Amino acid sequence: MGASPVPGADPILEAEGMTLHFGGVTALNDVSFHVDPGELFAVIGPNGAGKTSIFNCLNGVYRPEQGSIRLDGWQVVGQRPVAIARRGIGRTFQSLGLFMNLDLIDNLMLGRHLRMRTGFLSGALWWGRAKREELENRGRVEEIIDLLELQAHRYTPVGLLPFGIQKRIELGRALAMEPRLLLLDEPVAGMNLEETEDMARYILEVNHELGVPVILVEHDMALVMDIADRVMALDFGVVIATGDPADIQSNSDVIAAYLGETS
Repeated sequence: MGASPVPGADPILEAEGMTLHFGGVTALNDVSFHVDPGELFAVIGPNGAGKTSIFNCLNGVYRPEQGSIRLDGWQVVGQRPVAIARRGIGRTFQSLGLFMNLDLIDNLMLGRHLRMRTGFLSGALWWGRAKREELENRGRVEEIIDLLELQAHRYTPVGLLPFGIQKRIELGRALAMEPRLLLLDEPVAGMNLEETEDMARYILEVNHELGVPVILVEHDMALVMDIADRVMALDFGVVIATGDPADIQSNSDVIAAYLGETS
């Protein structure tokens, strides 16, 4: 399980009545949920259920036609993605967005861009405040390298690294943004069993040691049921069940829609 949610605390994220259409297709239909501080909240559903659409609404790529999304009371809907990222919503993607010709340090430092304040000229000269800021941000990157056990890959272009390591670097780059809420979009897709187990451990360390609440979208049901505090199941853009993993596993609507009919 993830880190224990804080009893009695206000949710860090509240989404209410999110509705989104693409032409005549309803991607999300009155979707509501919340995420508590310290919680590892999972979203499951068949392909096309609306999982990625939720993420795209949360980080400002899509704007729902109805509904609200609040991060600690701050209205997310209508804000630009960069403003939402600065406010503290970090994200990984299904498809890797790494710069394959750059090494580990450079890719992680890209995640620090939002936290940098010096201009281009002072940064190019590497002087005064710019130098101090660079060293401080590199220090934060080193902490992420240690947390995710990436030391052996420090100077290798990431395009030459195994896929599982690349996915771990993608996680690290999101962590470099210092998120208050982390969105993980299919973090173990395409991984073998050993890589999946490793990634599960790192996700739990992020949740436990850093105290970062996580929203996890994932098709690996064994992983979801093993590490999530609560699970929300979608089907055709509609929430069909929300509860703890045991409740979701035994829910007849979820079994019919996603986990497969019992014989």
